[in-house]
Amino acid sequence: MGMTFYLRRDWQLYLLLMVPLAFVLVFKYGPMSGLMLAFKDYKIAKGFWGSEWVGFEVFQQIFAKPDFTRAVRNTLLLNVLDLIFSFTMPIVLALLLNEVKSVRFKKINQTLLYLPHFLSWVIIGALAYQLLSEGSGVVNNVIEMLGGTRIPFLQEDNNWLISYLAIGVWQSMGWGTIIYLASISSINPDLYEAATVDGAGRWRKAWNVTLPSIRVTIVTLLIMNLGKIMEGSFERIYALQNKATTEFTTTIPVLVYRWGIESGNFSRATALGLFQAVIGVVLVLAADRIAKKLGEDGLI
Repeated sequence: MGMTFYLRRDWQLYLLLMVPLAFVLVFKYGPMSGLMLAFKDYKIAKGFWGSEWVGFEVFQQIFAKPDFTRAVRNTLLLNVLDLIFSFTMPIVLALLLNEVKSVRFKKINQTLLYLPHFLSWVIIGALAYQLLSEGSGVVNNVIEMLGGTRIPFLQEDNNWLISYLAIGVWQSMGWGTIIYLASISSINPDLYEAATVDGAGRWRKAWNVTLPSIRVTIVTLLIMNLGKIMEGSFERIYALQNKATTEFTTTIPVLVYRWGIESGNFSRATALGLFQAVIGVVLVLAADRIAKKLGEDGLI
C-alpha cells in the first residue's frame, strides 16, 4: 500500500497536521532568510538586497564591544544558576508529590503549583514589586512590623539575583513536574514491591527505584535545557529589572533588543542572535554526544 492509500484513509489527520506545519514553516524557517543581515551593513534606505555585503565584519564589531562580554557573562551566569535550581526543583517536587497518598490533597497542590506557569512575566514582575519592593512592598512591611530591617530584595544587585532565581523556580517548578510525574506513573509497581520485600523505606525507594527509572527523562530534558543556556528569558529580565540593579540585567536577549529595536542596528542584533543560536546548537550536540558516551539514548 502506497502513500496515496494512507492519505485517502486519514486525510482529516493530515489536514490537521497542515496547521502546525504551516506555523513552523512560516514563523521558524521563513525568517531564516533574514540571517543574511548579520553579514551585511544593513541600511533601511538601501533595502535588504541593496545593502553592502561585509562578511564577518559585523561579528568582529560585536565581539569587540564591552557590552558583548558582559552580556555573555551574565547570560551564562543566570542560565547556569537557573539550570541548577529551576531544573532540579521539578524533580524534587515530583518525588515529593509522588509520596503523597491523599489523591485530593495531591490534585489541589498540583493545580496551585501549575498556576504560575500561565501568568505572563509582566504580571509576575508587577506582583514581585508589590510584594518585594523596599519602600512599600508587603513583605518588607511585615518585616518592619516584626521589628526587622527592610531588605532591598529587588533594589540591590546580589539580592536581585537571588530574587530572580527564586521567582523563576516558583514560576516554573509546578509545570516542570508534569513530565516527571507522567514518567513516574509508568514505573512497574513490581519494582516497588520488590524493594519493600528487601526492607527499603519510602526514601530508599525514591532513590533506588524512582530516580533510576526516570533517568532517561531527566537526561533528555537536561540536553534540551543545555541548548537554551545561551538564550535566557528577555521577558523575565525586562519585567524584573530596574535602574538600581544593572550588574546582571545585561544579557544577550536584552542586548539584541537594545541594538535592534532601540538603536535600529539590525545587522548587529542579527549577528548577536545568530551567535547565540550557533552556541546553543553546539551545546545540544555536545551534551547529546556526552550522554551517548555515558550509555544514554540521547536525542539524535
